Amino acid sequence: MRVTLAYGEHGLTVDVPDDAVVVEAAGAAPLPDGRPRAVRAALRAPLAGPSLARLVAGADRVAVVFPDITRPMPNTTVLPPLLDELERAGVAPGRVDLLCATGTHRPATAHELAALVGPPVVSRYRIHQHRSDDARAHRRVGDVDGVPILLDRRYVEADRRIVTGFVEPHFFAGWSGGPKGTCPGLAATSTIMEAHSPARIADPRATWLTTEGNPVHEFVRAATALCPPDLAVDVTIDDRRRLTGVYVGPLPIGHRAAIEAATQSVTVTVPGRFDVVVTTNGGHPLDRNLYQAVKGLAAAERVVTEGGIIVMAAACSDGVPEDSAFARILEGAGSTGELLHPDGPGRLDGWQAQVLGRVLDRAEVWMYSAGLSESAVRSAHLVPVADVAEAIAEALAVRRRATGRRPRLCVLPRGPLTVATPVR
Repeated sequence: MRVTLAYGEHGLTVDVPDDAVVVEAAGAAPLPDGRPRAVRAALRAPLAGPSLARLVAGADRVAVVFPDITRPMPNTTVLPPLLDELERAGVAPGRVDLLCATGTHRPATAHELAALVGPPVVSRYRIHQHRSDDARAHRRVGDVDGVPILLDRRYVEADRRIVTGFVEPHFFAGWSGGPKGTCPGLAATSTIMEAHSPARIADPRATWLTTEGNPVHEFVRAATALCPPDLAVDVTIDDRRRLTGVYVGPLPIGHRAAIEAATQSVTVTVPGRFDVVVTTNGGHPLDRNLYQAVKGLAAAERVVTEGGIIVMAAACSDGVPEDSAFARILEGAGSTGELLHPDGPGRLDGWQAQVLGRVLDRAEVWMYSAGLSESAVRSAHLVPVADVAEAIAEALAVRRRATGRRPRLCVLPRGPLTVATPVR
């Protein structure tokens, strides 16, 4: 049968055996009015607390936080009605700071920024792209577990703070959106590294769909609570980035409601584990580099057998990215064990390498990517492949020889955007 994988901007269609288990979540229907009117209605009647207009009454400076280029957040749908509502409430564009929550990711180019939020927003509003490595750009708001929490000064000093986010399963924070827009989105590097410390990442509770007892999520939640947003605007979307839900209110109320709704539409049970698992990283923009693509590998890790093979298809148009901390870790690691057990208290991007090492400790990874050279793939301890369908056939043959039985194949067309859980 033919399956379309979420790969790059246009997808990738491959033939797979008819007995493959193709994992597709039920999904959620787009809102009848999925355009700006749904956002506007939610801002005027939030799940709890005052409306946006009442919230910003008398405020001189308002900070509005939005996700960066690595997230499929429909900023061009959410930001215009939000900014319009602010202006209607008397907050002119000159009194609004738009903050791009980059975490440790690179800033967007001018062209990317215009595509991310829309040219009208770029032309009318002051946009600041967070830099976690700029020591002067942060203020200490308190401590969590004895660690200083440093957040973007523009966010901290604003009279009112509004954070927007996209709620999806996250491979070690449980769920994205909500408090993650503030930490790690607007946090200093030292704070981010503590949130992603080796001990927290290694904890079995730091995993998909789990927030309570998850040491990563609990650190993020506690850090954000030291300087919380006055309003959180969380959304859920379908595979075409259409809104399926808008959840507005103070944290954690809206975020919890979004998680509850998303859980029903993105989780699937599958019959046991599989010898070969084909996965993606959800297509553009999620698969823009290998660093991000580790999420798709972690999704496959949940359902692959010990000693199995994962076939990953991710465009990686930004490369590893090259000259990143992640690339340097991969180049310096002589074995997958060095990835799995990072040296020292923590390294920038070490958390992603740690998860990659865990995946490789369980299964081989065969990588198809137009954006990565063979040497880049091999430096990450992965096996480069030139054709996904051929790789699937070869992987099945390898597993047949290894096990002496007919191998089982699972396909995750949307990678980490669908969470598969094996059951007996």
